[in-house]
Amino acid sequence: MKMPKLPHQINEYHGKVRDVYYLDNELLVMIASDRISAFDVILPSPIPFKGQVLNQIAAYMLAATKDICPNWLLDCPAPNVAIGKKCTPFKIEMVVRGNLVGHAWRTYQAGGRKLCGVTLPEGMNENDYFPTPIITPSTKASEGHDEDISKEEIIAQGLASAADWTVLEKYALALFQRGKEIAAHRGLILVDTKYEFGKIGDTIYLMDEIHTPDSSRYFYADGFEERQSKKEKQKQLSKEFVREWLIANNFMGKEGQTVPAMSAEWIDTISKRYIELYEQVIGEKFIPQQLSEEETYKVVCASLEKLS
Repeated sequence: MKMPKLPHQINEYHGKVRDVYYLDNELLVMIASDRISAFDVILPSPIPFKGQVLNQIAAYMLAATKDICPNWLLDCPAPNVAIGKKCTPFKIEMVVRGNLVGHAWRTYQAGGRKLCGVTLPEGMNENDYFPTPIITPSTKASEGHDEDISKEEIIAQGLASAADWTVLEKYALALFQRGKEIAAHRGLILVDTKYEFGKIGDTIYLMDEIHTPDSSRYFYADGFEERQSKKEKQKQLSKEFVREWLIANNFMGKEGQTVPAMSAEWIDTISKRYIELYEQVIGEKFIPQQLSEEETYKVVCASLEKLS
């Protein structure tokens, strides 16, 4: 969906998953599309209702964490649309990890014992809990791949001041703890996630989505310890199964690799997994909603008028 020009619109940005429209009154309109990306590449087929799932989970989680830190969100006038405050973003992602999985596990398995300046304990198995959650930041690339970066490098490169880093670290760990508590009530384990922050004046705001299947990884709590003791694969709800499918089909976003074709059945499976996570995390039945471009434009304009 490409929106007609909005009132007061001065710019727009089309990312891997989201389309963002910037307004001259310090607001922005963010549309969560049905596009799906992995390894920083947009896959060839959209996933039905994925945008709605992401937008509604993010809105739920932002409301559930607004006592921890201020966030950007003001309104969600349509299933896949969010309107909020325009912040100056930190060009880093605060990745918080509670368990040794994904990129951290691949690094560990290859013999690495340091990730983003953080020393990883010896003797860990895949999916084990870290003694305490760790923060392994990455750069926020406007194009190409995000890169691992340490706290020391962030401060040295001026991506955040030492004082701002202290706040970012505090917020990220507190948000992760709240996310774990919410997940536990629903029979899930929040394994890892990422947060993005920005500033308005001297105030740091939480931006973008949080605790969604695109930004987070969840395990089912039931049977976790037993599966771990047997070194069995954990049952999870996240986008990792898409990454695993791509890896199995010889694609990791590297130069010269071709994105594998996605069958209708596989697209339907991905859509159902996203909806499953919504229902598991939120605890409510997912109600698919599809507004036309014209209907979306009208409700967005009406919301903007109220907010102005």
